[in-house]
Amino acid sequence: MSTFKAPKGTYDLIPPNSARFLAVRDAISAPLRNSGYGYIETPGFESVELFARGVGESTDIVTKEMYTLTTKGGSELALRPEGTASVLRAALEANLHKAGNLPVKLWYSGSYYRYERPQKGRYRHFSQVGAEAIGAEDPALDAELIILADQAYRSLGLRNFRILLNSLGDKECRPAYRAALQDFLRGLDLDEETLRRAEINPLRVLDDKRADVQKQLVGAPLLEDHLCEACKAYHEEVRELITAAGVVFEDDPKLVRGLDYYTRTTFEFVHDGLGSQSAVGGGGRYDGLSEMIGGPALPSVGWALGVDRTVLALEAEGVELDLPATTSVFAVPMGEEARRLLFAKVTELRKVGIAADFCYGGKGLKSAMKSAHRSGARFTVVAGERDLAEGVVQLKDMESGEQTAVGVGEIIAELEARLG
Repeated sequence: MSTFKAPKGTYDLIPPNSARFLAVRDAISAPLRNSGYGYIETPGFESVELFARGVGESTDIVTKEMYTLTTKGGSELALRPEGTASVLRAALEANLHKAGNLPVKLWYSGSYYRYERPQKGRYRHFSQVGAEAIGAEDPALDAELIILADQAYRSLGLRNFRILLNSLGDKECRPAYRAALQDFLRGLDLDEETLRRAEINPLRVLDDKRADVQKQLVGAPLLEDHLCEACKAYHEEVRELITAAGVVFEDDPKLVRGLDYYTRTTFEFVHDGLGSQSAVGGGGRYDGLSEMIGGPALPSVGWALGVDRTVLALEAEGVELDLPATTSVFAVPMGEEARRLLFAKVTELRKVGIAADFCYGGKGLKSAMKSAHRSGARFTVVAGERDLAEGVVQLKDMESGEQTAVGVGEIIAELEARLG
């Protein structure tokens, strides 16, 4: 037993379960890679101020959930709680928006950190795949990202997820709605902290998950009743484009995201098989974020999908992923001469793209064959002194049990043919 354990609220990814996480990451990113999105990777920590400005000083993420530290030089840093602010910061710093080809389309994958009460589906260390389209205001971009996320989930075999859609308006129409919502909230029996939040960012109160708060919010003003004509037209085009693509969604006039930077299009992917932590991903348009963190006006849109929650959603639906075999061929040598020969053949197999492994440690035949079974290999190559004297190796099909003698010089071609 190790002296140390993983910190509370975190998890280790170990085989064979880790293969599912890799498959989910690949499936989510595949539609992005086919749609002009380039990969970006940012540091695991950033300036505290980046998230305070971008995510919002009144959000729970900044006030309660960020892991912060002070460096020896006195800098205030935070482990990244989300990806968008970091990606936009990196794009601005590298002047990607000045390359003359907007929008800048980027995708990323990584770990994020929030100090929350751990429970199933909510961790202090979690994994996401995200996408951002920076520098263009176009309903087709919003629709594209929703369609690509839907495509990714369906490619994994997920079926019981729902897409919730709303518009949060913009700087032209949101102020009037904000004032109307604040007037409504001031008349409710809310605790002091929630009333304070209502004065700073009243939309955040709509996102409060407590039943006693939600009960009082019945009859609250709806943003859809306050949208300006431009926002209405924009939102309607997003709806039409994703409908034309065959993507099913639900209009949710009460949907808001937990971050301050969102404007206009906002959406969430939820799975009803996950209990209280039903959101598996979400995103929206954030036209003012670049200016919030000191950049030029760059209207943008993006999303982040949770890898761990997607894995839980797959489990809830009983979806078994078709994972590639970790090992296709396992080599079992009996004797030193066979050991050198088969090690060389394993190296050759790997060079031609066949997943191959080797029985290390000088095990006896019985123990070595147990290792071959545990590896999951389709074929096992066995060779001893008598085999080599005859110029052959024994090729065993681990599914049928059939064993065939194959010439030493022909084994690579034989395995290529059998494995396709």
